[in-house]
Amino acid sequence: MPKTVVITGAGSGIGFACAEHLLSCGWCVALIDRDAAALEKARGALGHPQETLPFCLDVTDEAAVNEAIASAGKLGPVRGLINSAAIGADQSFEATSVESFRRILDVNVVGCFIVARAAIGPMRDAGGGAIVNLASVSGLRGNIGRTAYGASKGAIVTMTQVMAVELAAANIRVNAIAPGPIETAMVRVMHTPEARENWMSRVPQRRYGESHEIARAAAFLLDEEQSGYVTGHVLAVDGGFLAGGLLPQ
Repeated sequence: MPKTVVITGAGSGIGFACAEHLLSCGWCVALIDRDAAALEKARGALGHPQETLPFCLDVTDEAAVNEAIASAGKLGPVRGLINSAAIGADQSFEATSVESFRRILDVNVVGCFIVARAAIGPMRDAGGGAIVNLASVSGLRGNIGRTAYGASKGAIVTMTQVMAVELAAANIRVNAIAPGPIETAMVRVMHTPEARENWMSRVPQRRYGESHEIARAAAFLLDEEQSGYVTGHVLAVDGGFLAGGLLPQ
């Protein structure tokens, strides 16, 4: 029976790219997104109705998440999870409201926690699995305008490491990907022309990444044959941003 991977934020961007690539790798995919129209459009574009199941829900809704993860097993044993759902804002520390800060942490951190915890039981029943949490270089560096978003992604990094340690005995590997600037709808909203110029000046490869480049990294981390001894790791897919010091002008 084919393995199933659950992907949050699957309606667009990195989540959709992960679904598309993993379907081509032989996985069945449970698609989770809070945007019903985007979810329907994504499933149609993927073109594998027998290998996909859509679930329209907010990842902060624990009851809905638990029900969806249980239903995802209809496709096949749940052996993978990609936590891609996230929101963000480009706001200075002083301009960040408490309401905005709480909402971003609720979706990005608590939502990730809820979905991952729901997936543990099915993975344990299936003999193990792998979880990939989407962090960010903004969770590893003090990028301007990322008070709430950066805090949320920093929390993802630490939670990933704790999960990896605690779940190793259950043969569940947990890793994170820290993307640099990636061409997604959210980035196009958050990144002004000035911000894009700033990023381009700090990324040694002098370009934004593409969603499919994150998807292929996620597929590697899900594949036990390729990364079976990799857990608790944060893989930066960032064009060299984190490595950059003094760069050529």
